[in-house]
Amino acid sequence: MRISERPSVMELDKLVAGLAKRDRDRFNQMFHVSIAEGSLIAPKSMHEWVKKQFGSLEAVENQKVVKVTNIVTFQGALFNELRALRPIEFRDRSGVEAALTELASGDTFRDPVNGTPEDVFGRVTGKHSVTASNIAKYDGFHGLVIFNESNPLNFTREQVSDYIDVAQQWAEKAAASDPAARYYFLMWNCLWRAGASIIHGHMQMTLSHGMHYAAVEYLRRCANEYNVRTKSKYFDDFYLIHESLGCGFERKGVRVVAPLTPVKEKGVTLIADRFDDELKSAMYDAMVCYRENLGVVSFNVAVHMPPIAAVAEDWSDFPVMVHLVDRGDTKSRMSDIGAMELFAQPVISSDPFVVARALKEAML
Repeated sequence: MRISERPSVMELDKLVAGLAKRDRDRFNQMFHVSIAEGSLIAPKSMHEWVKKQFGSLEAVENQKVVKVTNIVTFQGALFNELRALRPIEFRDRSGVEAALTELASGDTFRDPVNGTPEDVFGRVTGKHSVTASNIAKYDGFHGLVIFNESNPLNFTREQVSDYIDVAQQWAEKAAASDPAARYYFLMWNCLWRAGASIIHGHMQMTLSHGMHYAAVEYLRRCANEYNVRTKSKYFDDFYLIHESLGCGFERKGVRVVAPLTPVKEKGVTLIADRFDDELKSAMYDAMVCYRENLGVVSFNVAVHMPPIAAVAEDWSDFPVMVHLVDRGDTKSRMSDIGAMELFAQPVISSDPFVVARALKEAML
């Protein structure tokens, strides 16, 4: 059973088979892997084009597909060798600068105090950012952290820390004005490919009533059911599985994972007990790795965390999780989400093992 020196997700079945029994058993109680072979016959008229695009005719006429499913949460991903083995593309960021220049005169975030509404409890002002109330709300409390720096790709460690601190202070003020609002969610949609309607750099945050958002609550319930059924801890096992395969490592109390079932390209998950300075620093370093090492221009960041005040349900084993995904080339007109992603299982072009190696080089 020969495995390459630089493992790939396309060898996942072999890699799992080569694990120590304890690690293999842990993997198998959380993940399922299946392999499919896809074959086709290309007409001679296509041969030269196929070789130019994909390297060889054989690579196209006989394709390997790896399907990975988390059988606890039923998150999954499909990897095709033709996609997964492609080199990393570094995307041109000049279009972002051009777009910012073009829209500068109509940038309502340029003067947030006069150009945006404030929340009923006022604004939070940091050294590098200020909050606003979102004018078209997702939830009862829905705010913005507007960056002083308009270009969302120009960020420093100090700025990222400031953005997070300001968002958390906003959540505390919102909760003080309505103690029944306890479920905090923080997100960053960077540029239009990631769903941002305004180019100027900003985060969004919400504070909700009654129950956490569906995806977060579902993960909590799945993890708790796993804990009871296996007598183990879901989030510990999730990390240990990825660590045993080389897709996870720990830095100063923060567990860094390139998930085997990312929701989109170049998925990264950071796991910690609290949103402290070490997690903020790891988040910054992961984003720099995105920008400098993985060619990412547009991305989403989302934070899953327990409620900010006591609630009836059990959140005792739920950590703080920062999720990052790449959203593709800002110049592309093609959507990165189709019916497969919405209704079946994501098709992923990036290899988690390549992402993990880039993270290790950048963060350790």
